[in-house]
Amino acid sequence: MVGLEKPPLPKQVYIPLSQHTGKACIPEVRPGESVVTGQRIAGIQAAIWAPVHASLSGKVTAVQDWPHPVLGRAKAIVIESNGEDRVAEDKRKREPEEVNKLTSEEIRNLVFSAGIVGMGGASFPTHIKLNPPKPVDTLIINGAECEPYLMSDYRLMVEKTGEIIKGIELITKCLGVKRVIVAIEENKPEAIKNFNYELRITCLAGRQANYELRILKSQYPQGGEKQLIKNLLKKEVPRGKLPFDVGVVVHNVATCFAIYEAVYLNKPLYERIVTVTGSCVLNSKVLLVRIGTPIKELIAFCGLKEEPAKIILGGPMMGIAQFTDEVPVIKSTTGIILFNQKEARIYEEGSCIRCGACIRECPVGLMPCLINLATERGLWQKAKDYGALDCIECGLCSFACPAKRRLVQSIRRAKLELGK
Repeated sequence: MVGLEKPPLPKQVYIPLSQHTGKACIPEVRPGESVVTGQRIAGIQAAIWAPVHASLSGKVTAVQDWPHPVLGRAKAIVIESNGEDRVAEDKRKREPEEVNKLTSEEIRNLVFSAGIVGMGGASFPTHIKLNPPKPVDTLIINGAECEPYLMSDYRLMVEKTGEIIKGIELITKCLGVKRVIVAIEENKPEAIKNFNYELRITCLAGRQANYELRILKSQYPQGGEKQLIKNLLKKEVPRGKLPFDVGVVVHNVATCFAIYEAVYLNKPLYERIVTVTGSCVLNSKVLLVRIGTPIKELIAFCGLKEEPAKIILGGPMMGIAQFTDEVPVIKSTTGIILFNQKEARIYEEGSCIRCGACIRECPVGLMPCLINLATERGLWQKAKDYGALDCIECGLCSFACPAKRRLVQSIRRAKLELGK
């Protein structure tokens, strides 16, 4: 796997109206209308949401139901490319002097207007995390990327180190923190080297915050923000609470880069970096991809050794298996992994033998076997009492279970029922 590559522009994109935590957007364009790259095409009035932008210039051909990588099916705006990739004329780059004069509120508004969400997979609107309801004293930049196969954040950290640091500085200004920890796992030596160099320059330049590079032992599921906080600061985020309750905010490195692009380049979030890999892939690649690109086009670009038995979007542990290769890349898509028949084998589920393996492996300290038992009986309140909503869906319980119980799936079902 070499450096970051750009596949050919898709001839047609399918841009879902729901790519974030919160309410789905409402289309602001109609079939037949022409759009340009970066133009806002959907929005809504709600407490939690992020606008959606066109990833191609061309014509809107439909607003229709389409396969969605997380929701199964959802409304999507279909845009047919005109081959020009024309950007809106008002997308003027900002000079560093102009950026330095921006207030915290202006930066948050630019991040919101760009439609940026958590790029590590959580999809929570970033502008909200830039204005926490409680004071925070520490900003953690998550460069762990602990799931196997994925290399999207690694390539980004290697090739866009300076830009990520500029994004971090913008976040620091919004939060008013004095301590910044950049956390990278030890299996990413080139990224460590680049950040070590760039952070020295940043500190010598007299920045207000104190920057610290922390090298972490490679282990899963360290990329979860609560696990990262515990490993770095020895602080436990209480059940039902969020990181800001212990004075911390965590942002993914890809989110920092998106913030840099939004503020310095006036660029909305209409493309992201995606890893395409797996045993069935001929040439594994890390690609800069337009949002809405059907994954079958990216698979064709990388080539196949054999037909896959399972396609997963995300990592192999926390990703979601897909029922079709028509699903598009969305803002939270970190990877596309193709497994063969042997790797995709589905084991027969046995009875729980009360061995406690799932409890020992759970990084959150839950009892997955009991949540599973409550789910099987439809006891949703009991599942909540056992901490179903605190599950980070890392998959370690299912992986460790000798009976091959589908523990993560049952916890996800409990979450869905409790959210109704």
